[in-house]
Amino acid sequence: MTQKSIFQRIIDREIPAQIVYEDDRCLAFRDVNPQAPTHILLIPKKPITSIATLEDADAALVGHLWLVIRDLAQQLGVVDGGYRVVVNCGRDAGQTVDHLHFHLLAGRTLDWPPG
Repeated sequence: MTQKSIFQRIIDREIPAQIVYEDDRCLAFRDVNPQAPTHILLIPKKPITSIATLEDADAALVGHLWLVIRDLAQQLGVVDGGYRVVVNCGRDAGQTVDHLHFHLLAGRTLDWPPG
């Protein structure tokens, strides 16, 4: 049996998290190692490893995730100052958890290139 990712364990409430949003398809929570004053992780409840493993049938879910990001940015009051959404795909890109996740970063100037 495959071991659960840390994000699946958060979804299953085996590990605590500061949840800021949840619905039947996704969960958003504060990153425990924030890279900006606002650093939220948004994860689908469906276990998808990365962008590379998305299926055509996931299109509606991915669209929903982007709309949740939009709404979270508004709720958190970061729209006017700006925010960045990061999705890492694969180890060389910095993906450390094999569960698709979006980083919503805001609250400071975010340089480019990101590093």
